[in-house]
Amino acid sequence: MGIVLGTNQYGKAENRVVRITRQTERHEIRDLSVSTSLRGDFSAAHSDGDQADVLPTDTQKNTVFAFAKSHGISSPEDFGRALGKRFLTAADTCVEAQIRLEEYAWDRVSIPGTGEGHDHAFVRRGTETRTAVVTSTRESVHVLSGLTDLTLLKSTGSEFKGFLKDEYTTLAETDDRIMATSLTARWRTTDSGAVDDWDAAYLDIRSILLATFAQTYSRALQETLFLMGEAVLKAHPQVAEVRFSAPNKHHFLSDLSPFGLDNPGEVFYAADRPYGLIEAQVRRDDVDDDPAAWAGVPGFL
Repeated sequence: MGIVLGTNQYGKAENRVVRITRQTERHEIRDLSVSTSLRGDFSAAHSDGDQADVLPTDTQKNTVFAFAKSHGISSPEDFGRALGKRFLTAADTCVEAQIRLEEYAWDRVSIPGTGEGHDHAFVRRGTETRTAVVTSTRESVHVLSGLTDLTLLKSTGSEFKGFLKDEYTTLAETDDRIMATSLTARWRTTDSGAVDDWDAAYLDIRSILLATFAQTYSRALQETLFLMGEAVLKAHPQVAEVRFSAPNKHHFLSDLSPFGLDNPGEVFYAADRPYGLIEAQVRRDDVDDDPAAWAGVPGFL
C-alpha cells in the first residue's frame, strides 16, 4: 500500500481589513474579512519540509493590507480578483488562488432634522453579511457573490399542508403560519468581465430576493426559494445559478389556555433548535455546472 498526498491548500484566514476613503470630508468605509487559499504542487513542503515553493501565509496577509491601500476596495469581487491575480504571479507553483470575502455593512448616522447621514460617523447594520468567493486560475476567474445571515420573516402568507405522514408524524397541517429563515445565498456569474458595477448588481439581486420573499404566497419554503432563484435568473442573464441554504426559524403558537386567554395567532415562542434545513440550487438548464467555482465553499449542495 502506497501513501500519497491528496488534495491540499494553505493560506491566511480571516484578515480583518477596514479601509477608510478620506480624500474628501465625506468619508467612505469598507469593512471586510478576507481569507486566502493557494492550491498547487506543494508536495515537497509536506513530504520533505521543503518551503522553497511556499509563499508564506504572513506574506499573503501583508498583500491583503497592502492591496487595500494601493488598489482600494471598490467591491469585494474586484478586490478578490486583484488578489488572486497577484498570488498567481507571486507563486509560480500556485495553480489556483481562492479568495473568500465577507463584508460588514455600515450605515451613516442620521443627523436629526436634516434627513442626511453624517460625513464620518457610522452605525453597524444588523447581522447580514455580504460575501464573495473569487477563484482564480491562469486561464479563468470564477466569481460567487452572495450574502449570509439575512433574517427574514413573514407573519402570514404561508401554509404547510398535504405532507407525507406516518406513525411518527405529530405535526399539524396549517393554512396560516409564520415563515422565517436566516438565509444564505450565493450566485455564480458566468462572465465576470461583463459586470461593470458589482455593488449595484449585489443590491439589485438582494432587492429581488427580498421582494420575491415578501410578495409571493408560500406553500413551502422550498417553493419560495425556487421562486427567489427564478426571479434572479430572469433579471440577471449573467448569473448562471443561485444556491440557497435556509434554516427554518420555527415559531410555535404559545398555549395560553391555562390562563384563560385566547391566542388567535398572536403570541409565539421561537425555537432555535432543532430546525429544518432547506437547501436548493436554481440554475439555467443551458449552462454547465462549474465545480471549480464551488471547491472549498462549505455548506452548499
